[in-house]
Amino acid sequence: MTAESLESPPWLAPDAIALAGRLVSSHQQAFAAPLIAGLAADASPQLLAQELFAAEVVVLAHDGADPAADPGPRLTYANRAALRLWQRSWAAMVGMPSRLTAEPAERASRSQALVEAQAQHALTGYRGIRIDSQGRRFQIDGARLWTLRDSSGQPCGQAAAFSRWWQLAGGT
Repeated sequence: MTAESLESPPWLAPDAIALAGRLVSSHQQAFAAPLIAGLAADASPQLLAQELFAAEVVVLAHDGADPAADPGPRLTYANRAALRLWQRSWAAMVGMPSRLTAEPAERASRSQALVEAQAQHALTGYRGIRIDSQGRRFQIDGARLWTLRDSSGQPCGQAAAFSRWWQLAGGT
């Protein structure tokens, strides 16, 4: 066995484990409901990170940079469901400007929703059109958007989660 084969996956790196904890706790604070049903409150941070990554619900987060600025927010987290939906690897998705998850024609409405969610700290029922790495379009529906908070309660990004989506005609 090589040292490389013993490396943890990127979603189990210390910073990703900490971010998973912020995702879960900030969601609970924003919606008074768990992000992952059935996860024990005393689960270890590593188990929480693994369960979040493996969850069927699509979960994304970005750093909370100004959506009107260039390049705007950059993705800081994408679970397996998100990576599959956007057809990207962790390395390709995490770090990219989050606006690239939507077609150019959809980016203004996406940005407006982020601003609204930031002002309210939480938003439910968001829907929008997104585009995967191959140019295929899909509709998301019923998304929850919320503010991520650090250990002192200060905003440190935004997150989204959704379970309903479907492919659209068109795209490449």
